[in-house]
Amino acid sequence: MTAGDPRIAVILPCYNEEAAIAGVVADFRAALPGADIYVYDNASSDATARLAREAGAIVRTEPMKGKGNAVRRAFADVDADIYVMADGDGTYEAAAAPTMIEALRAGPLDMIVGVRAGETGGAYRRGHVLGNKTFSYLFRRLFRLELSDLLSGYRVLSRRFVKSFPSVSKGFEIELEISTHAALLRAPVKEIETHYGARVEGGESKLHTWSDGARILRRMLTFLRQHRPFLVFGLIGVAGAIVAAALAAPVIMEFLETGLVPRLPTAILATGVMLTAIIMVVVGVILDAQARYFSEMKRLQYLQIPPPQALESVNFRS
Repeated sequence: MTAGDPRIAVILPCYNEEAAIAGVVADFRAALPGADIYVYDNASSDATARLAREAGAIVRTEPMKGKGNAVRRAFADVDADIYVMADGDGTYEAAAAPTMIEALRAGPLDMIVGVRAGETGGAYRRGHVLGNKTFSYLFRRLFRLELSDLLSGYRVLSRRFVKSFPSVSKGFEIELEISTHAALLRAPVKEIETHYGARVEGGESKLHTWSDGARILRRMLTFLRQHRPFLVFGLIGVAGAIVAAALAAPVIMEFLETGLVPRLPTAILATGVMLTAIIMVVVGVILDAQARYFSEMKRLQYLQIPPPQALESVNFRS
């Protein structure tokens, strides 16, 4: 690495990955000889930390369990120009990292997502594939950022992206949060297809299809409420107005025919529902203005950090 080359940090959050971590560190060392490789041991009960250290990684510990906690700690502590985030289970293709970094710098871009392809050996379970496709579709529709592999854990990120990222996720929803941050900043993003392989023998997935899927969906709805409140509260208001109109229609027709309101409780209920619907729309307008303000402040902070140094070619083997 020469004086003008960027500082590259490889971030590997790990929980009980003793079967694979040494090989993962060796693979990233071969692909990125000048990079600092950090293994964030997430309260493992096996020899993950020792084996990673013996393989030459910088090992740090995050005692609060959850991938999001480990990634948040790494992003806060590690200082670099370019961050490569991957898992310690050996399923991601370390050899693709130089290509992803070169694409980031050639843009220059703020995030490269390694789209998982060419999977063999059942590493990518059917339930996970279906869930990822569903969440990716919802994300594209709701947050208007074209990502085909929303939950990929293989990312290359710029310094300005990482240091402006206020992470709060605790678990596997961290990839969703990173993608939402990119959507809100309108950051330049690109996807690159990478090979996704089977776990090494003895490795075990930490992702629980239903519980983690429910957590990801709940987090997506929370982000939607926080960052697009007019959409959420506006839809509630429209639904309330439709209900109120349905309740009020027979009362109004009866009044027009007889001049009387015999179903007074229904009339009162319809009025209350309609007022609530109007309030929801007003709340949505107010919260939307507030969300736009915070989004603009976040973008201003992001823009204060220089973008990645743009080069036509990058030499990773020096």
